[in-house]
Amino acid sequence: MNKPNVIVILNDDMGYSDIGCYGGEVQTPNLDRLAANGLRYSQFYNTARCSPSRASLLTGLHPHQTGIGVLTYDMGPEGYTGNLTEQCVTIPEVLKANGYRTYMSGKWHIASNLTQPTSAWPMQRGFDEFFGTIIGAGSFYHPSTLTRGNSSADREALDNPNFFYTDAISDEAVDYVRRHDQQGGQDPFFMYVAYTAPHWPLHAHDEDIARYRGRFDAGWDTLREQRLERLVRAGILDKSWQLSPRDPTQPAFEDAEEKAWLIRCMEVYAAQIDRMDQGIGRILASLEETGQLDDTMIVFLSDNGGCAEDIPPGVDPRQLVEKLMIAQYRTRDGRQVRIGNYPDMMPGAEDTYQSYGQAWANLSNTPFRFYKHWTHEGGIATPLIIHWPNGIAEKGGIRHTPGQLPDLMATIVEATGSHYPDARNGQAIPACEGVSLVPSFTDPDVTRKPLFWEHEGNAAVRHGRWKLVRNYPGAWELYDMQTDRTELHDLAADQPDRVAELAALYDEWANRCGVIPRAQILEIMARSPEPAFWEKEG
Repeated sequence: MNKPNVIVILNDDMGYSDIGCYGGEVQTPNLDRLAANGLRYSQFYNTARCSPSRASLLTGLHPHQTGIGVLTYDMGPEGYTGNLTEQCVTIPEVLKANGYRTYMSGKWHIASNLTQPTSAWPMQRGFDEFFGTIIGAGSFYHPSTLTRGNSSADREALDNPNFFYTDAISDEAVDYVRRHDQQGGQDPFFMYVAYTAPHWPLHAHDEDIARYRGRFDAGWDTLREQRLERLVRAGILDKSWQLSPRDPTQPAFEDAEEKAWLIRCMEVYAAQIDRMDQGIGRILASLEETGQLDDTMIVFLSDNGGCAEDIPPGVDPRQLVEKLMIAQYRTRDGRQVRIGNYPDMMPGAEDTYQSYGQAWANLSNTPFRFYKHWTHEGGIATPLIIHWPNGIAEKGGIRHTPGQLPDLMATIVEATGSHYPDARNGQAIPACEGVSLVPSFTDPDVTRKPLFWEHEGNAAVRHGRWKLVRNYPGAWELYDMQTDRTELHDLAADQPDRVAELAALYDEWANRCGVIPRAQILEIMARSPEPAFWEKEG
């Protein structure tokens, strides 16, 4: 078999059940097509936050091993550097050493220097070509840190009145496919397509928003029930798993105020995903036009669960524009950008900067509890689609074997016949932490080693059917994932020995992988106060 091309498509802040083939209302015919002709994984996991997820995906390591345990900011001399370490190897570096051309379009977000090329930038970490943003979030009409290669590409947004970042990411990926073919296409290629959709701000085209007019009028309570029904009917979730209660901090939809604005927020969020799917359709078309679709392994997933972060009215724009570089003061034609979730301002246009809020994020993560940041299922469960006609015979299959981000490095290495090195630039690096998913392409019952998570003190370990998880600084909770994946019945008090056994596994992993205790991180932050959540890009 020839070495396959590999395309990894990662999107940003999308919940488990938003896309059509995972029970959602969003029209995603292209992702649905990949699912219908490939495999869907029901229990695959990210790391609960965008920067750590990207670092883990690209290196096959846990994020703490890569220098990015929280985000891309320095936690002090005793903390994480917030910058991709040179003591790890990336997927493009591995594949480039095995004869691949490498391309990237989209969000990077694993380098602390946002304006000057460093050893943590894409071109220095194995990519032959790069177009995208170094920062983690921003306007879709005029994103900050837009870069081509190692140089600013800001004029590409400023000089094009039709510029929209989701479209630009898709168009660049299409261009890579076509140029690769025109240049002979003798070598296989790896392409990383990292969308910022549907991360806030809520920016979308009017025609895309219009497609969802009325679709969410029933409200989050009814829609959560409908999503779970579709997930069970599709065979993705077990019918015995109960729907988690609505987030207790949120009202019943019938009691919510400002309904017109709330509904519009969800319509724009859906439109963001829709636009991404349209772009994925163009990428698929370019593969078909060049005769490469059948021998290209395409992987799609999200970097964390749905995001419950609010952008309150009155946020100091200087924090977002000057300090974090994730917003603009003005639109490209000079109008003031109004930042904050003002209910008298409908989201979508360039002069708005809003988020969709906690109640809709609760819908996005149906049927699970919690959100991005947390290691309960709502924060870490992601859809995962793998499509590879020449490598996966089964069409439309579902795999229930658990897995997590480091597995993608191991999978790609095995599928491409590549070699994961034990050193980079003469320095020893950690062994890949992942387990290849390739056996699951033919065997639906693959067993695997335990899975681990830690983010901001929120932590978890899953071993077989058992998951130990905590919402920091709370106590450990224990759940039987075979009977209660929605984490409603805490068994910790009834099974202290199992709690102790799993906690010991977690402690061993945390020590080995350099997880810094959250109390120590908070001490460092107290000396240099942690930014409020809206100051944290990503």
